[in-house]
Amino acid sequence: MATLREIRDRIGSIKNTEKITKAMKMIASVKFRKAQQNVVAARPYARKISDILRNLIPTIESFDNELLKQREIKKICVVVVAADRGLCGSFNTNLLKAAASIIHDTYGEYYKNHDLTVFPIGKKAYDHFSKRNYDLYARSINVFDKLAFTDAQSIVKEIIKGYIEKRFDKVVIIYNEFKSVIQSKTVEEQFLPIPPFEAAEGEKSKVSNYIFEPSSVDIVTNLLPRHLNTQVWRILLESFASEQAARMTAMDSATTNANDLLNSLNLTYNRARQAKITTEILEIVGGAEALAKG
Repeated sequence: MATLREIRDRIGSIKNTEKITKAMKMIASVKFRKAQQNVVAARPYARKISDILRNLIPTIESFDNELLKQREIKKICVVVVAADRGLCGSFNTNLLKAAASIIHDTYGEYYKNHDLTVFPIGKKAYDHFSKRNYDLYARSINVFDKLAFTDAQSIVKEIIKGYIEKRFDKVVIIYNEFKSVIQSKTVEEQFLPIPPFEAAEGEKSKVSNYIFEPSSVDIVTNLLPRHLNTQVWRILLESFASEQAARMTAMDSATTNANDLLNSLNLTYNRARQAKITTEILEIVGGAEALAKG
């Protein structure tokens, strides 16, 4: 059985841990509120650009753009968005397991033939795939420390460069989509070539009556890179909000567990202390009786 000193030391250590988890929960909650606001603000903008392209592209005859062109898929790039740090529960673990499952189940033939490359975003994703000797196209780490729109632009620029150079013919992104504080969903989305846009029923005839200045082709050509930048920015925000929500939940659970453990240790300490006092009293009484008999 542990001595009183060992129990006291353990109680002190757990109290220090509890202070850390409480502080981390508070920091995560502040970051989460801001991240949630950013996600809510980014979604309508990303959706609106998609709506404009969806209604405008079908009205253009023989529009030719490399980002839209469907070509034979010989090589694939999988972009995996994880976190830069841990201590966020199963956030990274579940995502990386899902990504590995998609790679081996859906794109297994490409992986076996070394026609699949991975673009990890976040240090945890990079560490996971680099240690397992996956072919890496590029990497982007420490982006979530000071997340900015320029980070999304840099990532998109790197992806488009590889796609134009035909280093891969299809790009998919795997990330955690934010749902609520207690729920996020692992999502796989095709990024390039941009999936075909189909105008909503009745919208094509409306748009065809408009006169565009500059031309509709120029508008679409300029909007496509903005569309990709906005989608990656939204994905980064979704992942960051999910990460902070997971960390907040994990730290709350850790604090609760620390409290439960402290209560258990305090009870054990009091029992051990009481037993020690009782033993000392018995020794004193026994010694006194021995002296009296002597």
